Amino acid sequence: MKIVALKRILALVCTCVLVVILLSSCGPSPFTPSSVVKPGDYNESLISGNRTRNYILHVPPAYDGMHATPLVLVLHGAGGNAAKMVTATGMSEKADEAGFIGVYPNGTGGISDTALLTWNCGFCCGYALDNNVDDVGFIRSLIEKLEGELSIDTARIFITGMSNGAMMTYRLACELTDIVAAIAPVSGSMGEWEIASSSPVSVIIFHGTADPVVLYNGGAPEVSPLTPGRVDKPVSYAVNFWVVHNGCSTAYTRVTNGILVKDTYSGGRDGTEVILNTITGGGHVWPGDDILTRNISATDLIWQFFAAHPKQAVINAISA
Repeated sequence: MKIVALKRILALVCTCVLVVILLSSCGPSPFTPSSVVKPGDYNESLISGNRTRNYILHVPPAYDGMHATPLVLVLHGAGGNAAKMVTATGMSEKADEAGFIGVYPNGTGGISDTALLTWNCGFCCGYALDNNVDDVGFIRSLIEKLEGELSIDTARIFITGMSNGAMMTYRLACELTDIVAAIAPVSGSMGEWEIASSSPVSVIIFHGTADPVVLYNGGAPEVSPLTPGRVDKPVSYAVNFWVVHNGCSTAYTRVTNGILVKDTYSGGRDGTEVILNTITGGGHVWPGDDILTRNISATDLIWQFFAAHPKQAVINAISA
């Protein structure tokens, strides 16, 4: 009887070892959050650069903490704030529909945490530029914090922004190339920055030809309450920069639909693309948020683009 019992114990031990081996060969274990984050909206903060930085977190109803979820950061324009971007873009409603996490960071200002806020994109604007605020460091820390608290799909981290927020979006794409899969600048110009790595980043751009704040063809703004003497580069500069960086074909396809002219540059490394959406006669606005562009939803088009352009290098690394 003792021999039979011993054999049963040995068989049980071998089975347990086999189960452990099989489980370990299946890749990383599911994300285990330090605390359960329920769907909803949260006013959150973190310390970055000896400053308390604030942001709004939107968790969609489908979030359960067990499945890797895409992340979309939405940056406001100069003088705006996170709350205004929630309303202006409708990105939280899109997050609920599509199942991604939306985050609306606040810039910095000299008056309060919510008034006249700006981003330091290197050449604009206001308080953030004048005080050399490390906004790149803030966004990096924010992404790291979110990855520690939520089940974030690291192959699907995206950034969009309006005006000064779009300028910051371009800078983040340059300095966080290993992290960011795709960006969507709206009504913003691109500065000259060092690219952090050779990793490609898909880009979809929206810009109106009659924008008086950030001119489509570049130059000094016709209307600019911040950063006197600023001269912006044309939209074509950003397009050419990312086409070359991503290795896209310089031959583009054009589709015109009313006032929207869409130029697509395909064939980039890891399936990346660059798309320029030109709004004929469009001003300094998030498309879909005024009468002229009421039939164009930048929010829908941005998410459609983001969903189709994950970070292939991250996917390959996880699969290896």
